[in-house]
Amino acid sequence: MTMGLDSRPIIEVSDLTVGYDHHVVLQDVAFEVRAGEVFCILGGSGCGKSTLLKHMIGLRSPMAGRILIDGTDIVTAEGDKRRALLGQIGVAYQNGALFGSMSLSENICLVLEEFTRLPRAAMETVARMKMKAVGLEGAGHLMPSELSGGMRKRAAIARALTLDPKIVFLDEPSAGLDPITAAQLDELILDLSRTLKITFVIVTHELPSIFAVADRVIVLDKERQTIIAHGRPKDLRDHSDDPWVRQFFSRRTSPAARSPMRWMPPVTRTGPTPTASTRWTPSRPGSR
Repeated sequence: MTMGLDSRPIIEVSDLTVGYDHHVVLQDVAFEVRAGEVFCILGGSGCGKSTLLKHMIGLRSPMAGRILIDGTDIVTAEGDKRRALLGQIGVAYQNGALFGSMSLSENICLVLEEFTRLPRAAMETVARMKMKAVGLEGAGHLMPSELSGGMRKRAAIARALTLDPKIVFLDEPSAGLDPITAAQLDELILDLSRTLKITFVIVTHELPSIFAVADRVIVLDKERQTIIAHGRPKDLRDHSDDPWVRQFFSRRTSPAARSPMRWMPPVTRTGPTPTASTRWTPSRPGSR
């Protein structure tokens, strides 16, 4: 987990009520996220995890309440002020949300085209740097359809890092991944948090990932429509007064390898053509 956290809140949520039309999903929600920490939003299916995330990144307006991002309310910010605020955050959606008609490099450059006036050569340099940061060096020419599940997750994170954000939001980053690939993604998140001092806000229900990366968590409940627990995962597992919370954190988990992997380009061979066009090789934890 992240060490040496800044004690100041970089996100402040207060008196928040959210929902759709007249249907309330969460009400009177309040919590803070500290600068530099890995913060997880947890809960059962339909409890409002993704709904809360959409409001925190400005995709939806709440029924009531405030969401301060580094001191500025994203709910009321408009014009250039809102645009500057959105430039401080990055988002990686559950399925990557990469544009299928664009290569990985083009997907990343699209963000720069929207928010900067950099020349094309500089954009491509930034794209290469971001791909290298997530272990996808040399993969910029590949199309989303050519990427494995784990590569798509890393590509989505690379795009989220494009503008050097203070905060990165991840929606179910480990969903659909095998245990080893999920563990490697956990290592990547920790490495980025330590080296780039990024605050991560992660929606997840994967216990191995929660215990591996989370500094603190909040737990949402569908029936009570609010936060029912907050704190460190191990403390909630061992000492929560709520039986459901203890059960949530006590589901049996299996250990998984934690060695990250990085993408390597195809190797030129003189013999028979290999069946796979790409290969993966393990690297030491924390390496690029």
